[in-house]
Amino acid sequence: MTIEVTNLPDPQMTCSTCQACCCRLEVMIISDTGVPPEYIVSDEFNGDVMARLDDGLCIAADRDTLLCTIYENRPWICREFEMGSYECSIERKNIITLDK
Repeated sequence: MTIEVTNLPDPQMTCSTCQACCCRLEVMIISDTGVPPEYIVSDEFNGDVMARLDDGLCIAADRDTLLCTIYENRPWICREFEMGSYECSIERKNIITLDK
């Protein structure tokens, strides 16, 4: 039996080619990592999530560099979302599709 491995990082995806696709996703706050309270809002289900600005990106994403401005205190979900992972590549494909 062969099990297909799908979560191998893609070496083509690096910080220099990041499109901050994950910063467009809703990020639930499910543990205390020190996210500043002014970055947190309640969603329609009264759960804590990262706020987003009018452009749809996470409030913590620097608009010039697309880097996280609270990296050391980023939410647990962001810590688990690896650049170049299967999930990252899927989100990149979704963004490219939306842009067309």
